[in-house]
Amino acid sequence: MKQKLKLTRRQFLKASAAAAALAGTAGATRYFVPKAGAEGPAVAREVQYVRTTCSPNCTLACGIRAMVVDGQIKALLPSNDYPEPEYGPRGCLRGLSFINLIYGPDRIKKPLIRTGDRGKGDFKEVSWEEALDYTAGRLKEIAARYGPESIGFIFQVGGTGHVQKGAWIALSTLVGWSLIHPYDQNGDLPMFWPMTFGVQSEELEPLEWLNSRYIAIFGSNVLVTRLIDADLLIKARNNGARVVVFDPNYSPTAAKADEWVQLKPSSDAALALGIARLIVTEKLYEADFIKTFTDLPLLVRLDTGKRLRAQEIQGLEPPAALPEYREAFVAYNGRPLAVNPEKLDLPGDVILEGEVEVELRDGARIKAKPIFQLLKEQLGRYTPAYVEQETRVPAATVVRLAREMAAAKPLNVIYGASNYQWYHGDLKGRALALLPVLTGNIGKPGAGISTYAGQYKIRFDIQDWWFPKAPRWVPWLYILHGPTTSMTASWPRNGLKALIYGWGNPLDQHNMADRLRQMALQNELELIVGLDFSLTTSCRYSDVVFPAATWYEKTELVTTPLHPYMQLQQPAIKPLYESHSELWMARELARRLNPGFEQHFFPGLDENAAAEKAIELLLAKGGPPVAGITLDQLKKGPVRVHSEAPGDRQIPFYEQVQFKKPFPPISRPAALAATARFVKSGRIEFYKEEDTFIRLGETLPVHKPPFNESEYALNPQVKGKYQFAYITRNSLYRVHSTHSNNIWMNELQDNRPRVFLNPEDAAARGIKEGDLVEAYNDRGRVRGYAALDPGQGRQVVVFEQGWWSRYLEEDFYNSLTYPFIKPTHEVYFTPGIWSPNTAWNEALCDVRKVGEGQ
Repeated sequence: MKQKLKLTRRQFLKASAAAAALAGTAGATRYFVPKAGAEGPAVAREVQYVRTTCSPNCTLACGIRAMVVDGQIKALLPSNDYPEPEYGPRGCLRGLSFINLIYGPDRIKKPLIRTGDRGKGDFKEVSWEEALDYTAGRLKEIAARYGPESIGFIFQVGGTGHVQKGAWIALSTLVGWSLIHPYDQNGDLPMFWPMTFGVQSEELEPLEWLNSRYIAIFGSNVLVTRLIDADLLIKARNNGARVVVFDPNYSPTAAKADEWVQLKPSSDAALALGIARLIVTEKLYEADFIKTFTDLPLLVRLDTGKRLRAQEIQGLEPPAALPEYREAFVAYNGRPLAVNPEKLDLPGDVILEGEVEVELRDGARIKAKPIFQLLKEQLGRYTPAYVEQETRVPAATVVRLAREMAAAKPLNVIYGASNYQWYHGDLKGRALALLPVLTGNIGKPGAGISTYAGQYKIRFDIQDWWFPKAPRWVPWLYILHGPTTSMTASWPRNGLKALIYGWGNPLDQHNMADRLRQMALQNELELIVGLDFSLTTSCRYSDVVFPAATWYEKTELVTTPLHPYMQLQQPAIKPLYESHSELWMARELARRLNPGFEQHFFPGLDENAAAEKAIELLLAKGGPPVAGITLDQLKKGPVRVHSEAPGDRQIPFYEQVQFKKPFPPISRPAALAATARFVKSGRIEFYKEEDTFIRLGETLPVHKPPFNESEYALNPQVKGKYQFAYITRNSLYRVHSTHSNNIWMNELQDNRPRVFLNPEDAAARGIKEGDLVEAYNDRGRVRGYAALDPGQGRQVVVFEQGWWSRYLEEDFYNSLTYPFIKPTHEVYFTPGIWSPNTAWNEALCDVRKVGEGQ
């Protein structure tokens, strides 16, 4: 009997990389291709291999070797040149098939100006001169009429484009346009991070998973969304780490876990608080850790609900010369103690439980309790029985999980974007953060809580290139929702009148409640300008389209939060047709808007030479994370970004815990003062005393069911009318909207969008596998073919996002969603750090066969 050969994905990639290396390790070689019908010897043709980086909106940043013959890319191959072999080779079928987009039929060849109605895709091809002159003229006209801030610029994931995206950000600051940050626009901003830790977000690098002993995954599908590093999760499990997946749906990641815990959608906070209750009541917490690094020993006044401040207490003085973003609060060890927010050095005898009475400076006596005591009291309601009622997780399982997590060190919690893209995603994150913090699993190898969404984190200083002038920012949700009375962000005095976008497809990906499309069709947006290499849905709604070079046709600098290496994009081929890099476009437009602005963009140099100058500036001014890294080094291969941890590992809060440095670490590009004010105690904070939190009953983490304060508050009549949660999850076949028009990826899906349902829910509606169905509500609809999945939770409809509307009979899958703004997200505003976050999954719908009930 013949033995079947089994080849793992990693073995396949290594074999591919080895074959590529044999074909041309020196960067170029020659091979023989006989001309068809030719006589005589074969003709030798030069083959070049160019090391570059794949850079869609994922966090994987795969190094790629592009095989180039006669100026054409013939193949894209995984690189295998990482100093740590565990990180290579890298590359997935999406990235390796990007060649279909470079040379595909949707490639934009020349600048376009609209000739027909928006959305119809009627354009005329024009010269660059005409397109740039027309665009500059319209922008000047709109700025003169409404103010330059009425022009908005959307960019995507700065970590994949420090140079090219930075050029347009710089232009926006020079001209005075409004910048729109991608993190909250994409719904990827985990708001519990600034609320609890004072940072934008943090991630434990995948190689650190191998140091974890318990990995609790809440709503993250690592084997799809972090495909390239997923083998490290499997290796961690094989090395003895326990992997438990918490998800309403049985996912590929759940299939590889030790345990799948199915729970109701958006009930994670109830489960986390039930686990925390057991940890607290059974004294499984690390008392010394929470006394040193958290606000749990600090006193809260029972009369006001505010933290007790040192200057309020008779005979107590706050430490001198504190920064304006700090507050000196009070702890108690038999007497009140002024807590220095710049020093993590409370005595070990401060109390965590009980009630005290203290005298104020005016002679009044008030009662106060430590935050830990208040937390313990609040956790009292989250009994195993209550948690089972709210989550459907058996009570005995809740107890077992709590004891497991408390005992296993290091504990690693992964909190997925699909899970926090809900109205109360911040509450869930604050509750889940209790688990590693109470057990002391922060700032240590293999430990912590991570979110792994997007590539927004700026890991070094970029001020000199990105911000020649102070930027103006407008949160995305206000553009769709309109300004609110409680907003702390600025708003253009005449609203938004023009939109420039790049590196994204906002009219498919972000048109919540079809608002953006309405703004385009009703001419509320008087000018829409797109920068893209493919003619996307958004391009069809644009007035001007600039043909952009792909990432294989330009020079760029790439870092991501998940992947610890800085990498260079080197052009494998010249820009096709009449496309150019975004830096070139920004420079040309800057000259037309104001000749003085051109100086920022290295005039006189070709676009790649200018990009290299920008990289040299970024490295020279980038600070400690890039100290010693040079452009020449990057041309030779990837280089690790520096950190305070041994081996430059990415271990969140390592310096805070190991060196007792106050929270938060800096979140670039914001100044420390802009984020440290979120945690004025200089510690991890679970108690939020701002008035909005008090009014909403969210001073401490709490479970609130979905829809009560969103869908039902917006329209009480939908309660009972629409009973399915509508989830738009990431697809294995796309990176959001990128690859929607990739012929290989579409063939793997039979060219059919699908609506995923539990078979019992489908049967109740007479739906069978493969039926054409639609998910719908009062706002919109999307159609697809029914896929019945017994592992899917009940009363959940799943549609895989990223399909362009042309594949959906012009439906928009985000038309079912709504731009809810949660008040706690408005308490502060620091762009891309504390800002209203899009709640994609806070949507109700129903489902039926197409043609029924219409």
